[in-house]
Amino acid sequence: MTLAAPSPASTDAAAAPAAPSAADADATSAADAAIVVTDPVSGSVASTTRRSTPDEVRDAVARARAAAPGWARTAPAERGAALHRAAAVLREHAQELADLNTRETGKVPGDALGGVKAGIGTLVQYAELGPVHRGEALRGQFGAADWSVPHPRGVVLALTPWNDPVAVACGILGAAVVTGNTVVHKGSERCPATIARLNELLAEALPDGVLVGVDGDAATGELLLEQDGIDVYAHVGSTATGDRLTATAATTRAHVIRENGGNDAVVVDGDIDPVWAAAQVALGAFANTGQICTSVERVYVHRAVAEPFLAALVAEAERRTAAPAAEFGPLVDDRLRATVQEHVDDAVAHGAVVRTGGVTPDGAGTFYPATVLTDCTDEMLAMTEETFGPIAPVRVVEDFDEGLRLAAADRYGLAATVLTADTGHALRAAAELPVGTVKVNAVFGGAPGGSAEPRGASGAGFGYGPHLLDEMTTTTVVHLEPAPARVTWADADATADADAEATGGAMADATDGATADAGADTDGGAR
Repeated sequence: MTLAAPSPASTDAAAAPAAPSAADADATSAADAAIVVTDPVSGSVASTTRRSTPDEVRDAVARARAAAPGWARTAPAERGAALHRAAAVLREHAQELADLNTRETGKVPGDALGGVKAGIGTLVQYAELGPVHRGEALRGQFGAADWSVPHPRGVVLALTPWNDPVAVACGILGAAVVTGNTVVHKGSERCPATIARLNELLAEALPDGVLVGVDGDAATGELLLEQDGIDVYAHVGSTATGDRLTATAATTRAHVIRENGGNDAVVVDGDIDPVWAAAQVALGAFANTGQICTSVERVYVHRAVAEPFLAALVAEAERRTAAPAAEFGPLVDDRLRATVQEHVDDAVAHGAVVRTGGVTPDGAGTFYPATVLTDCTDEMLAMTEETFGPIAPVRVVEDFDEGLRLAAADRYGLAATVLTADTGHALRAAAELPVGTVKVNAVFGGAPGGSAEPRGASGAGFGYGPHLLDEMTTTTVVHLEPAPARVTWADADATADADAEATGGAMADATDGATADAGADTDGGAR
């Protein structure tokens, strides 16, 4: 999605509409035509979704802004209960959402249903974590109390991707809603029917305005950024869009949470089973046809195991290419397939050898074979950019040190994997790889409730897990001291009486003393 810098902001979301801007005109024209998505398996029409009009975009933000104060005051336990209801609604419609996802993106049916179930699990997780999200007690002076309190940020603009649309969206939406924020959600135009149905189902379980869906493409995204009253940009998608959001936030002051592109490396050490290592790399490079943020994008293999590793990796690739579409799906569309082919052609032009795959097939759909490239060098697009396709570019290295150094030398910082039997090498990888997640001996996996923070061109901020609750809130530190005792009217009267008595006694003493002095003076004068 392309996003423009915001135009001068309106002062009141509920004010009368201003004269149409150029963006309004473009978005109105775009809204006249629906978003038509082609089934990447058959080539037939998968869905037709109407774009939101400019007025609907403005209304979405206004509704979320109007609902924000009331939702922020709602007890956390009630917000958690609402998320439990939302999870129950999705559970009833899980197969429907999975089928929509498969038709629009080509995601294989089992993975599509698994993604929906993962999204449901995430909602349940945040429904439980939200009510126990707490601040900290601080050590202050004796007789005083200090603590921190989390507060919702306000309105969250959630921009979510197509490659696992339900799972990723539920993570962002669940964390935002349970912490007391309201949300305007726009998903990718590559799966608009899936996202529209997801928004509709979730909104059924939530008060009006807590979650408002917007349907559209780049022009809709541009118009959303022109709206006043958005406090958070939460984005999972391309680095280019993430960079634009960050630049826009410099003027709107919105908090930005973004998980963007990756160019994840695998270092295959010389002391492990090469066939097992090949299976791991194949899983990382070819799962979901390579369309995963943390897919394997670069492979550095120790020369000691390179030959058997490559033979096994080619076999893994060819087995997947021969599988039916229900097991090894297509790429999402022709645009992405053209990018994948461009990266392969560039690698070949720079001296890479295609060991299997590498050619766009004829026929319906947007299929692309699992591809293994060897003799790769680090100036090739396949090694420097995120391909987001089923490509495994391999470079043979002389030792672990070289592999680790090359894996670290990249502008992205999402994740990386090391396959090694050497504990020392594993510890060095964890210490030296500049990425959010280091995985040892497993390309996928992790503990429930884990969080990771990407860096570099891969984004910033915790995009999932318990730490996302912190990203969705601000922190207020409270300092409390006891007030002095209150003085009542009775206390005041008693004090006044005591003061008067004391004053009267002092005056009498003073008068007596003065009289005696005067008498002494008179007597002395007579003498």
